[in-house]
Amino acid sequence: MKPLISLDNVSVEIDHKKILYDVSLVIHLNQIITLIGPNGAGKSTLVKVILGLVPHTSGIIKHSANLTIGYVPQSINLNSTLPITVKRFMRLNKHLNNEDIVNILSMVKAEYLINTSMHQLSGGELQRVLLAQALAKKPQLLILDEPTQGVDVNGQVLLYDLIANAKKHFNCGILMVSHDLHLVMAKTDEVICLNHHICCSGTPAVVSNDPEFISLFGRHGASQIAVYKHHHNHQHDWCKHNIE
Repeated sequence: MKPLISLDNVSVEIDHKKILYDVSLVIHLNQIITLIGPNGAGKSTLVKVILGLVPHTSGIIKHSANLTIGYVPQSINLNSTLPITVKRFMRLNKHLNNEDIVNILSMVKAEYLINTSMHQLSGGELQRVLLAQALAKKPQLLILDEPTQGVDVNGQVLLYDLIANAKKHFNCGILMVSHDLHLVMAKTDEVICLNHHICCSGTPAVVSNDPEFISLFGRHGASQIAVYKHHHNHQHDWCKHNIE
């Protein structure tokens, strides 16, 4: 199967500081890849490189022809002096009519918010509206940068369910930056650990079979940190991961 996007030994240097180096990954249709790593590891930079918002210094990036990408950012800045309803926000996509807006909001269980001011939305409601805006493009690739930041646990569970449903509905590939490995694990096809380079990657089974993770998940539940342990020979790598 031809990949949606592939990165081959991609490096990024900003102000003479290497943010990413030798990153290689491939994303296919109907696949969820979860990107994890410590703060400052370059996760958001990698997302921006894939979106074409940050240039790469070296390496090769290939997109499939006419690739359609939907993007859900961590947050958006709304002008507090300019009230805007969810409906008007969705109409920023000029291809959507009223019926389209209701249908796509229904897909993320947010149709009841259609006349609500964007300023009045909770964290979870805002993320669902942003997801709806991204899905309105009928993306082949959906990219989400920490979509559950500032969302309570119940909202996180709902949001991840909606993301998984979106993959099935659109048969799209998904790249998601997340700290919530314990919540997304059952829905993730591959986990990539990034700390300026790819430390390791693997299926969720690798993570779910880790005894420390199982112990921690069972003891504290979904609201606590997940432990992801892997072994390699890099002395200075983030070898034992506390996902915060």
